[in-house]
Amino acid sequence: MIKSELVLKLAEQNPHLYQRDVENIVNAILDTIADALARGDRVELRGFGAFSVKKRDARTGRNPRTGEAVSISEKVVPVFKTGKEMRQRLNASPKVLKAAAAR
Repeated sequence: MIKSELVLKLAEQNPHLYQRDVENIVNAILDTIADALARGDRVELRGFGAFSVKKRDARTGRNPRTGEAVSISEKVVPVFKTGKEMRQRLNASPKVLKAAAAR
């Protein structure tokens, strides 16, 4: 599901709201999460999961084409860990298990 599909689904479930309002709400939520992660904060949505950031130290890598050593600077990457309820819901769903097995 992409963001526009999420907006459409939420707009269908809430006919009293205009689609542009739903889009603004979704954008506000995602922007707030992104801003919190940029500050280094952890964002926890009970039953869904937790977003956090993890620091990766600088290291030496290899250029796969030439084999030459390349220095890779340190960086911060986003991490998502599913919540207990989400994990249970995914593991109980035969559709998800079937789709994962097909990959």
